[in-house]
Amino acid sequence: MIAYLNGKLSYKSPAMVHLDVQGVGYEVQISLNTYSRIQGMDNCKLLTYLHIKEDAHTLYGFSDDAERQMFLLLISVSGIGANTARMMLSSLQPEDIQRAIAMENAKMLESIKGIGAKTAQRVILELKDKIKKQKDVGHQISVAVNNTMQEDALNALVTLGIARNVAEQAINKVLKAEPQLQDLEGLIKKSLKSL
Repeated sequence: MIAYLNGKLSYKSPAMVHLDVQGVGYEVQISLNTYSRIQGMDNCKLLTYLHIKEDAHTLYGFSDDAERQMFLLLISVSGIGANTARMMLSSLQPEDIQRAIAMENAKMLESIKGIGAKTAQRVILELKDKIKKQKDVGHQISVAVNNTMQEDALNALVTLGIARNVAEQAINKVLKAEPQLQDLEGLIKKSLKSL
């Protein structure tokens, strides 16, 4: 329905942006992968997917088509919803998920919060053939340091569905172990893995 949005970023967080497109503000849910790519931008183009449920219409935004295609593949798996797919794309790069499925590496998928052994096996079983037909995709990601890195990480984890106190504990645990950490994406991923 909405293929993409191109406009000014009026609000930006690791899990959501507000995109002003000629005076209309769209709330778009994003992954950490997309956030890291748009972090330094004032204007951007996001490819979108409109997820329609009985009680909500939610726009998901992606920095490139590879991420959107992986999202669409993931939500086609029974038991994987849009938020779980976004969590997977926040924990691993699209090409890492693609590689894990193609190589039947269930352990890599199980490292993602909310993905157990059965779900990982189901993802591999349902997507292996589709993934092998697709070409490999590569990305380079750079993340700028943000003054409110701890707050951004907390907001991202809460938006991804993690209880605030649990998210705070995970972030504090990571920062205590690595006080010199200045990478927001790294902080969020390490916090997710420590849960």
